[in-house]
Amino acid sequence: MRWRPAASLPSVPLSLPLPNTSPAAAPTSAETVWIVPLREHSWYDHVRLKRVFVTDGTRHQVVLVDLRKLLVCANRDNTDYVLKPVAEWHAGKIRGIREFLDPDSARIPQMPYVTISTRRAPGLLGWIGIEREGVVAFRNGQHRARYLAEAGARWCPVEVHEREAALLRELCGAADDARTEIRATHLGGDSGV
Repeated sequence: MRWRPAASLPSVPLSLPLPNTSPAAAPTSAETVWIVPLREHSWYDHVRLKRVFVTDGTRHQVVLVDLRKLLVCANRDNTDYVLKPVAEWHAGKIRGIREFLDPDSARIPQMPYVTISTRRAPGLLGWIGIEREGVVAFRNGQHRARYLAEAGARWCPVEVHEREAALLRELCGAADDARTEIRATHLGGDSGV
């Protein structure tokens, strides 16, 4: 990504019409669950995820992201907590995350919770401050995100502080196709949102 004067920046996509994306929209009685399809997983064909922050007045938003873009930015994190690829995990860890995400379980896992920032990109343009790259740090859910990507999920809802939501959409946002595949439903209800 190259920094340009604000007048020449493309418009940042608006928030996807997902429930519970703002404090005013947060219902107090119904819990929203996002259904994420898995294309390459022999155990089950989808997972269910819920929000991390559900109380009234939360300053966090749900952003639908492209998992590949998110993980590219996460691999740039220099905190020494970047996980190895799923293929290099031991069998117990893989079995544990598979059981944790199983949609037949009564427990619904929380979606990944991330922060995002930018830094100078490598090379001359980064050195002189023209080119920047995104860096994602997981606060929770790195195993989930990497496992879902390995299982064939293309997009995933993640939660981020409202200050960082526009940057996350710009650098890692999902394509419009994601709205047709990722469904948000209210627990106990059957209406897709």
